[in-house]
Formats: sequence, structure tokens, C-alpha cells
Amino acid sequence: MKLVEQSVKRLIIYFFYDRDGIVDDYIPYMLADLKKNSAEIAFVANGKLTPESRAKVAEYTNTIIVRENKGLDVWAYKTALDYYGWEKLSAFDEVVMMNFTIMGPVYPLHEMFEEMDSRDIDFWGITEFHEYKAGDPFGTIELGYIPTHIQSHFIAVRSSMLNSIDYHMYWDNMGEIRDYRDAVGKHEAMFTHRFSEKGFTWSVYADMGDNYNNHPVLEASNLMLEEKRCPIFKRRSFMQDYSNIIHDTLGEATLETLEFLEKKTDYPVDLIWQNILRLENQADIKTNAQLNYILSSTRGNDISDILSKRKVALILHFYFDDLADYCLHYMESLPKEVDIYVTVGSEAKKKLIDEKFASLPNKVTTILVENRGRDVSALLVGTKDFIMDYDYACFVHDKKVTQLSPETIGYGFSYKCFENLLTSVAFVENVLRTMEENPRVGLMCPPPPNHGDYYITMGLEWGTNYKVTKKLANELGITVPICKEKEPIAPLGTMFWFRPQAMKLLFDKDWKYEDFPPEPNKTDGTLLHACERIYSYTVQQEGYYPAWIFSDKGARIEITNLYYMLRQLNTKIFFRGSGAGDFESVSNKLNQAFGEWRLLRPMLDDKENISFSKLYLKKDGQYSEQLSINCFNKADKKTEGCEFSFDSLQKYGTISELRWDPGEASGTTIKALKIRVELGSGEEATYTMEDVQSNACKVEDRYVFFAYDPKLYFKLPNPEVIRRVVIKGEIVPRISARDEGILNARLNHPYSWRLRKLVKGLTKRR
Repeated sequence: MKLVEQSVKRLIIYFFYDRDGIVDDYIPYMLADLKKNSAEIAFVANGKLTPESRAKVAEYTNTIIVRENKGLDVWAYKTALDYYGWEKLSAFDEVVMMNFTIMGPVYPLHEMFEEMDSRDIDFWGITEFHEYKAGDPFGTIELGYIPTHIQSHFIAVRSSMLNSIDYHMYWDNMGEIRDYRDAVGKHEAMFTHRFSEKGFTWSVYADMGDNYNNHPVLEASNLMLEEKRCPIFKRRSFMQDYSNIIHDTLGEATLETLEFLEKKTDYPVDLIWQNILRLENQADIKTNAQLNYILSSTRGNDISDILSKRKVALILHFYFDDLADYCLHYMESLPKEVDIYVTVGSEAKKKLIDEKFASLPNKVTTILVENRGRDVSALLVGTKDFIMDYDYACFVHDKKVTQLSPETIGYGFSYKCFENLLTSVAFVENVLRTMEENPRVGLMCPPPPNHGDYYITMGLEWGTNYKVTKKLANELGITVPICKEKEPIAPLGTMFWFRPQAMKLLFDKDWKYEDFPPEPNKTDGTLLHACERIYSYTVQQEGYYPAWIFSDKGARIEITNLYYMLRQLNTKIFFRGSGAGDFESVSNKLNQAFGEWRLLRPMLDDKENISFSKLYLKKDGQYSEQLSINCFNKADKKTEGCEFSFDSLQKYGTISELRWDPGEASGTTIKALKIRVELGSGEEATYTMEDVQSNACKVEDRYVFFAYDPKLYFKLPNPEVIRRVVIKGEIVPRISARDEGILNARLNHPYSWRLRKLVKGLTKRR
């Protein structure tokens, strides 16, 4: 059936859902063009609609239906169809069912409507999902696979089909839609198949062909826009599971889409950021949009226009006297127009900085702060009186990591932060130009460290800090998604470039020094560590995004390290482990292999407790085998857990730090740990797992060491002679059955039938 444009009477049924009932501006932008191409619009909202949002929609239609949030888009469409009734609907030439999951239009919609009006068809859509014969991942499609179909974000039905008994029966008999799986199986995947089987003809406006990709609007969105003039793109492009993308593509589509929209269309890209920053997880946004800024350290920008209208500050928190020259070197990368503020904890340090930094052409202000809260309070308390006067700012501190050996490990972390923030004058110029040209970027920080002992950070970014961060987020009124399974895009070295306006929420709290814990501080799980992670969520709450930043030199090192580490893991997996394959299959094999290993290990290991451990003493900044003591468990294994007593340690002289290795295998679990250190002075120091640094992962009230070489560090307040160290706790060389259930629930991977058979055999033998 063809339509003649001048006589087309078109009804648009627009489905909307938002958890807060907020209509962001990308929706009125779409409605405005839809109104030009329709006789009527019916707006159906599931859940709720704020008064302000209702007023926005009312500019384009008087038909606004707010219904219970049940049945997803399918029952929203049915509600609208029932509202009009088949008799009234018969007066329309075409009824369009579309939803909020698409953004646009990138091109005027009349182009698409005119083209489709000329085609002799009964129903049509904008995009097509191509057949997926491998099976039905939803478990609800009666065919057992996903057939080729028009995607349900936009389906237009013409009068030839609209007035048919088949179409009426389809909607009158629509079953319950309980979830997304039902929506796909009962409607989206089968709609096209059912009606084409009944003889109705269909087509789509934009497609890349069935051999290119089965989901081109999502995985080739840039080409759909540029080559096919597709007027829409999916908001899901900016927050989908990246494993779906990396399986079939390089991951370039969303980045190329953004660049195409910005450079070659009139579509206001800011509409995208307004919506996804309010609703989506920052890890997903950062990954899909490739929010990594790699800037030249040798070729700068003329930023005189920026410096003439923007105020820029650098805040340095200074603590270690021997790092004054090190800090001065990086301060020399700043344009003379940048104001420098240095927070210090004593008059002596103030004098040192005033002398050292006198050679700088910048205005330098030294501020005395309290020695409580470290670099975090230096920023949030020490600068709160002036920080909001600036447009752009950089925060750094003289980082020195003393608990790791050799010292080059900690130095590497400091180097990574400074070199990716202040490596040269040209680089700083490029940073400021980037912030000026990207008004939604609120924070740019180096990625987390991944060398040496820091390797565990990559995958354990939360450490033991999730709960304390969530608590702080609630206190600040932060509502953007914070998920334990997804990493914060946060400055884990507490050094970053930022837009003060983007962190206004955090500064408005009016922090005081007494809000922070006094020294000595724990190595994890404190308010300081919560602040370190809350920076990026504060930025997102204010409507900006966090991103990673690299100098070209820093990017070279990062790429080398990541490739080297991944290749080393792959060679072991491919040749000694579960075998080769693409990323998804290798990941699935590992889940299965680890699940099987965790189940088998407790059954194959008769020991109930750790029987042997070793204590290392740090002297003169080094650990060595010469300064290590072996000890066997002195407790009754069956009733008393573990007790290790390391005696007569005074002969080793003054010690600054200790490292305890609980066994020599992964899977060690520790609970109720207590460490008592008897000092030569007669005093005692007591530690628990909350007070020490380790490569363990917390599972409820227990700590599980996944590393093959478990390590646990505890630093003395001051270097002292030690007489004795006693370590007690429930320490076992395996993962308990309870933890097994928790871990496998996280993995969401069932045991294989082979493993169940093997375990059954082992149980019989034992």
C-alpha cells in the first residue's frame, strides 16, 4: 500500500519511561519533528511524569496517558490502541509505535516519511535486526532462534494491516509481559514474522545488509548515520555491555558516532550527555564513548584566548621535604597565568616552599593546613574559600609510597600521576584547550596503576571501600548509579584536572578538618578512600563526565604494560589452561574453570588450617629472605584456629614495617584476624585486617586471597625494636562452602556436568 504525502493522516504513539518521571530535552527535540509529520501524537508514560515534564510534552500533544509501570512498551502501545479503539483508529492511514530508546532526528524526518510513503508495503520500520540462528538467548521465542525483524523502537502500520482482523486479534489477545525477555519473545522478535507469514509486506528505511552485522543500528551506528542517512541512533550505544561490542567490532562505533554528530550534523550532542549522565553508570559511559584523552607533550596550543577569559589554579599538597625539587619540576609546566596554591602542615614547610618556588613566574600562595585528612582535607577544606572562583584547576600532591618495596613501585605510581597531568608546558596547554572544547568534561585523571603490587587494582578498584563510598554518596544526595560490579572512573592517586563547578556539590558540604580521621590512618576503608572515589560521582551528579587523561609518553607506557600483561595471561590460558578463542569464549571458559577449581579444592585438601607461614621484617627500606622467620601453627587445628608466634625479634634491630605471608597458595581465607606486636619499649600495637594492607578481596566478614602469593603488610607508627609478633585467627587454605556459593552467584555460572560427576566420585573415595 502506497501513501500520498499530502493526504497522509498519521498517528504517533510515543512510549516513554524514566525512573524519576523526568523528560530530558532529547525527547521534545524528537517530538517537535514528529509533530510536523503527523496528525496526532499520543504520549504514553509508564510509571510517573513530573509536572515539569508533563508541561514539556503538552507543547506537542494534549493526549498524555500515564499508566502503571507494567508490560513495558508492549502494553503501553496496547493501552494507547485501546484508548482510541479500532473504530477511531480506522480513520488513520498510518499508526506509528515508537519509544524513547532512540535519539534524533539527525536528519529531517520528512525525508524518511516521503521515501517510505512511496513504497507499496503494509508495515515498515527504520532499522532491522538480522536473523540469529545460533539460538534463543531469551528463552521466550517460539521459533527457538531470533528471526529477522523490524526493531520495535519504531514500527509503522498502514490501514491495510491496521484494519485487518489479524492485527486486531494480535493486540486483543496480547498476553502478559512480565519482563524484557517476554517483550522480545512475545512481540519484538515475532511481530514481523507473524504478519509476514500472513501475507503482509514490509520494509525498513536504513540497513547495512544481512551479512554486515545482525544489529547495525547499535554496532555500526556511525555508518548507518553517514552512509544510510538513518535519522536515529540508540541511546544504548552509550551504556551497553561492552562485551557485546568487542565480540563483533573494534569498539569504534560510538566514538565515531559522536564525532560524526558533532562535526557533520546539526544534532545537539549535549542532549545525549544530559540524559545518559543522569541515568547511566559512568564505567559504561566511559568505556562505550572511549573517554580517553591522549594529548601531545611536545606540540602545544595557543591558549591566550582561554587564559584571557578563564581563571586557572593548581593546588599542591606538600608533605615530604625531600620532594620539593621534584614538585618544582612539574610546577614549571604551568603557564605563568596559572595561580599556584601550596598547602603545608608547618611553618618550616611553608618556608621551604616559599624559597623553592620563588623562581616561578606564577603567583604562589602557601596555605597552612591541619595535619588531619591528608591531601583530601587539603583540597576540600584548605581551598574551599577560593576554589569556586576558578574555571579550571589541577590538584596534585607529593606522593611517596613507603609501605612497598622496592621504592620504585611507589615512585612509578607518582610518576604515572604527574607525567599524565603536568609533563610539559605544551601538555598543559593541550589540557586547557581540551577542557575548553569539551564543556561536559568535569574531571580528567590518570588511570589506576597496574604495575608491581598495584596490579590487583585493575579489577579490584573498590577494594574495601564500596560501602563507605555509598554512605558518603547518600549523605551528599548523589543519585547517579553506583554499582559494586562496575569500577569508578576515579582518581585513585588523588591527582586530577577538574572543573570546580563540576564538584560544587562536594565543596558545598563545607568540610572541616575534624570530619576526617586522625593519624595514624588505616590503609583502606576510611572516609579518605571514600572521597577518593566520590570525586567522579560528584562530577557526574552535576552533569559532567569523568575521563582518563594521558600524555603521549604516558600512553606509550600504558599500552606496552597492558599488552604485555594481557599476552602473558593469554599464553598461560591458551597453552596451560582452558584454551584459546575470542574474548567472550575465553572469559566463559575461565568462569567455568575457576568455578570447578573452587569446588574441587576444599575436597582435595585435608588440612583444615594453615600449618606454616612466614614473617618478613623491613629494615633499611628493604625486605629480604635474610630477614624472614618461619613459623608453624601452634594452636590445636581442630579447635583453636591458628596461632603463629614469632619470637626473639629484637636481635634484628630497628624495624619500620612487617610483611606476613599466610601460606603459599591462592584461596587462603582469613577471618577474625588479630596481630599483636610487642615492642622493645614494653608497649604493644594491635592490628586487624582493617588496619593493614593486603592483596586480599573482602567477602562479607572474611578476606580471600586469590593471589598465588598472599601478602599482608602492617606498618609501625615509628621504626622500633620488636620483641615478638603473635598472629591469631581463623585461617584456612581453601574457600569455604559458604564463600563458594557467594562467589559462584557473582560469577553466575553453573558447574558443568563433568565436574559434578568428578566431585561425586571424589566424595565416594573419601
